[in-house]
Amino acid sequence: MDNVKIQKLQSIIDNSKRIVFFGGAGVSTESGIPDFRSVDGLYNLKYKYPPEQILSRQFFWANPEEFYRFYRDKLIIPGIKPNIAHIKLAELEKAGKLSAIVTQNIDDLHYLAGSETVYELHGTTRKYTCTKCKRKYGVECLEESKNVPVCHCGGIIKPDVVLYGEGLDQDVIEGAIDAIYNADTLIIAGTSLTVYPAAGLVDYFRGDNLVLINRDSTPMDKKADLVIHDKIGQVLEQITVEV
Repeated sequence: MDNVKIQKLQSIIDNSKRIVFFGGAGVSTESGIPDFRSVDGLYNLKYKYPPEQILSRQFFWANPEEFYRFYRDKLIIPGIKPNIAHIKLAELEKAGKLSAIVTQNIDDLHYLAGSETVYELHGTTRKYTCTKCKRKYGVECLEESKNVPVCHCGGIIKPDVVLYGEGLDQDVIEGAIDAIYNADTLIIAGTSLTVYPAAGLVDYFRGDNLVLINRDSTPMDKKADLVIHDKIGQVLEQITVEV
């Protein structure tokens, strides 16, 4: 751990009033959730169909049984808990330092940690909607069915997760853009910044400090004011939050 860089990050946080955190899969891997695109990630495991195909809108409608078998097995992970990164970010929000979290993750760990202003670009596994009558459900709808959850009206219940072939929620996008545009510090962590359109949102940043924390290099490293190549949890664990 580079103590000089940690001290610089501490100074940036101490002198910021509107921090926005933009996070990817690397934020949650320390909670035991596999990274979709790493060497040992979800996309490199073998199934009857490729994960990219299963997690598509077309496949959901063509084969909901197979979709939900995969979904329950790989995207619903019992007993997962927020790690130190999630907890520290919630503390920064409560201290009035952090104005928003923009996340590419669907695991709800930011909410479980206590964060309130979270823009979930790719949706969430905690919310579900009937595809016929639009009735809203919680994750308990999965417990009430053996495989494909069905609404009282007879419609198939779909997770509020953005599948391949679907667009991002416009309200979420606009909220994330507004937060990033008005931030004085943007901390990008746990993402390779290669998944669009989500990665393109960082281009709206106009503030003073761009911080990148990621295990590997990213296309934005040369533009950043501070780059730390390490695990996000280990980095944020060193930060003191003044309440």
